[in-house]
Amino acid sequence: MTGWLIVVDRLSDLPAAVSRYPAMTTRDYIMQPRATRRSAPKILNLSRSYGYQTMGYYCSLLAEARGHKVVPTVTTVLELSRRASYVYALAELEETLNRTIRHLAEPPTASFRLFICLGHADDHRFARFARQLFDWFRCPILEVFVKAGDTWRVRKIAPVSISELGEEGKAQLAAAIEAHFRQPWKSPKAKTAPRFTLAVLLDAKEQLPPSDLQTIRHFERIAEPMGLGVEVISKQDFDRIAEFDALWIRETTNIDHHTFRFAKRAEQEGMPVIDDPSSIIRCTNKVYLAELLQANGVPTPKTVVISSAKELEGLEVQLSYPMVLKIPDGSFSRGVAKVGNRAELERMVRGMLEDSDLILAQEFMYTEYDWRVGVLDGEPLFVSQYMMARKHWQIVRHTENGKPVEGSFKTLAVAAAPREVVEIGVKAARLIGRGLYGVDIKMNERGVFVIEINDNPNLVHDVEDTAERDELWRRLAGWFLKRLQRAEEGSAPVGLAAVPKAG
Repeated sequence: MTGWLIVVDRLSDLPAAVSRYPAMTTRDYIMQPRATRRSAPKILNLSRSYGYQTMGYYCSLLAEARGHKVVPTVTTVLELSRRASYVYALAELEETLNRTIRHLAEPPTASFRLFICLGHADDHRFARFARQLFDWFRCPILEVFVKAGDTWRVRKIAPVSISELGEEGKAQLAAAIEAHFRQPWKSPKAKTAPRFTLAVLLDAKEQLPPSDLQTIRHFERIAEPMGLGVEVISKQDFDRIAEFDALWIRETTNIDHHTFRFAKRAEQEGMPVIDDPSSIIRCTNKVYLAELLQANGVPTPKTVVISSAKELEGLEVQLSYPMVLKIPDGSFSRGVAKVGNRAELERMVRGMLEDSDLILAQEFMYTEYDWRVGVLDGEPLFVSQYMMARKHWQIVRHTENGKPVEGSFKTLAVAAAPREVVEIGVKAARLIGRGLYGVDIKMNERGVFVIEINDNPNLVHDVEDTAERDELWRRLAGWFLKRLQRAEEGSAPVGLAAVPKAG
């Protein structure tokens, strides 16, 4: 059988077309826990009301307590109870909605509503929007009110009671139930499929991605025999996140970017994710990092934060030329400039203050290469030396034609790297979290200094793995597997996407 149990207030509420599936009343499900506890089914809660302290509410609440996967969850019920609780999802939903309407041969001309059952819309033209909505809010029956305008807006999302459905609505619900119950795990191939699935967010067109497609394919060959299936996704696949068990972001991250929304969504689904939202927030802002490192006694180049051109005289007292200026959220050597005199300083500060209210000024330290210590789960993963780009003071030089030029590299076994470099890199990364980080370090006659901590460090096959080889990739796969196995054993919050797919 499907493993699903349909729960309704009255058995007569159930569409006749799906009467062959196991079903019971809400009252019986609540009052007879022994009848379902052992079988651990998946519950489709079609109660007439999900209001607080109603039978439908308690059905979802007790299903979670019994370890059953339930649609909808109590969290979903509460989120849909008022607009303020689901407004966070509207930006993504409205982006898909407007993109869909723009491509319609005959777009709507007035406000309209959509009726959506288990991710299937009554207007097939909005199929992608319906799937995305269901991934955000897994409620069996939803009505969406769309307001017309230059930009189409979602005015309201509301659950619909099964008792409100007419014959057409019940037919749509029955078809949606049939489709929803036919899941991939029914395929004969499911027995040999990997136990868990990992989505890898990758932009094949990005100039300097943290990993390229060839690298992900190599990782896939290592991870799948361990029980971790790998699938590359793009930013267009936001509505598919809940299909997977974990997420690895291999695009350059930023707060005001789809990468952060992917990370946030994965976290909301209870999925292990690299990079997690907190790590992105912390690592993408150099002002935060400067404060964090200084507060914890991690050696860094002397750093001064300024917010106005009026502060330049005081800055010159604290730092000598040349000095380095940084916009807080720059990456890959962007938003970073070296200035050698007052005129250059004034010009660069004026330009940078147009983009950011704060600027970091840092003492310049020349070295022939930067150390990069990769840290995973608080332990060293790899150690590389990144040489400066030819005739340049950074490891990446951005040319006038827009094409970046990188320096060469050398990767050492962790055991062969200078101990003080590894130790300070690990100490710095542990201040951020237990994910994957790359700590950039300069070493000179004065000692070891942390330049910054990256939340999505480069991991490229035949570069960062040249010393540790496939052990690096096995450890990375193990990071995800360890967390997924914990969730399976019940030590993590129960959620539809946090639980591994059947197989």
